Amino acid sequence: MDTEDRRGRRYTGSWAWQRRAACRGKDAALFFHPAGERGERGQEREDAAKRVCTRCPVRGQCLEYALAADERYGIWGGLTEDERRVLSARARRRGRPATAGPPRRN
Repeated sequence: MDTEDRRGRRYTGSWAWQRRAACRGKDAALFFHPAGERGERGQEREDAAKRVCTRCPVRGQCLEYALAADERYGIWGGLTEDERRVLSARARRRGRPATAGPPRRN
């Protein structure tokens, strides 16, 4: 299945990884903050979501998807939207696409 992001790029990878995700069946509210959430409550929710991601067997694939699809909200692959934005900006400055892992060697 193709997904087009806000810049017209497509994610054409397989969605099969989602069936093995540690977050499958969890309340989505854990991974997406409600409007106006601030402070300690927000940090506790983020920390809990990241703990789920830490033990996830498909964390890298999840993050790859989020970067490719330009997901702007929620915890994906163990990173918040702000953390993914920083990762993407660093990659752009280096002239590379953002990836979930170290640069691939040819």
